[in-house]
Amino acid sequence: MGTEDRDIVLPAVTALRAEGIDAFGPLPADTMFHPRARAGYDAALCMYHDQALIPAKALAFDEAVNVTLGLPFIRTSPDHGTAFDIAGKGIARPDSLIAALKLAHRLANTNRANNRR
Repeated sequence: MGTEDRDIVLPAVTALRAEGIDAFGPLPADTMFHPRARAGYDAALCMYHDQALIPAKALAFDEAVNVTLGLPFIRTSPDHGTAFDIAGKGIARPDSLIAALKLAHRLANTNRANNRR
C-alpha cells in the first residue's frame, strides 16, 4: 500500500550489508515466524507492534522478550504487558520477566566487552 519497504527498509538493509551485517529483507510478517524461517536469523526487526508481538506471543507467551533497539541504553521487557487483570492475585508467572532480565544482563555484558576492545 505504501512505499516504505522500497524507500526506507531496503536502503537500510543495503547499508547494513555494506557494514558486514548479514541483514536481509524486507519480508512479510506471515513468512518470518515459522520454525524453518526462524532458524535462519538471530533477530527480527519489525516495523510495528503487531507485526512482531502477535507471532512472538503465539510462539512463546510466557518466555518471549521485547527488545527496543537504537536507544542509548538497554531496554528489554516481558512481551505480555502489565497484566493488571491479575495483579495482586498471586497467579502471575515470572518467566518472561526473568527472561527479560537475563537478556538485559547478557546485552550489558556484551556491550561492556565490546567497549574494552
